[in-house]
Amino acid sequence: MPYYRKCAGVIVFNRDKKVLVCARVGKHDNQWQFPQGGIMKKEESAAAAVRELYEETSIKSVKVIKTLTKPLRYDFPGSVRRQMLRRGIDSLGQDMFWSLLYFYGDDSEINVKTKQPEFKAWEWIDIDEAPERIIYFKKDVYRQVVELFKPVLDGFTC
Repeated sequence: MPYYRKCAGVIVFNRDKKVLVCARVGKHDNQWQFPQGGIMKKEESAAAAVRELYEETSIKSVKVIKTLTKPLRYDFPGSVRRQMLRRGIDSLGQDMFWSLLYFYGDDSEINVKTKQPEFKAWEWIDIDEAPERIIYFKKDVYRQVVELFKPVLDGFTC
């Protein structure tokens, strides 16, 4: 039966209040996004965010600042849904549980060339730029999460 996959979305920011975006590996150039990944059974969304961030970027030096308790949902377009079905995942889209994490480490810690790389590049940008850089079917969720986290980010003191 189709469902919405529970997913942890991660917005990481640095001392300059820039956020980390990563370019996906794959056939589509310029597909940037925040790190994200599935939430395992009995796993808290913030713990999943920290785990996924490490798996995708090797980043460990983070502190959880805020986590949303209600998900922001998006639907997969038909082509992505079919791709998921081929992988045995009957998901209509994703329920994104977002966390805002402060990165207090050095950029040398960031490594997207992991065992199973999901990203080919990364960079720090202003949070307002993120929705414009994301693939079309996630834009609305990105706009919502930026609106929710921007005041927290602006008010954060390093």
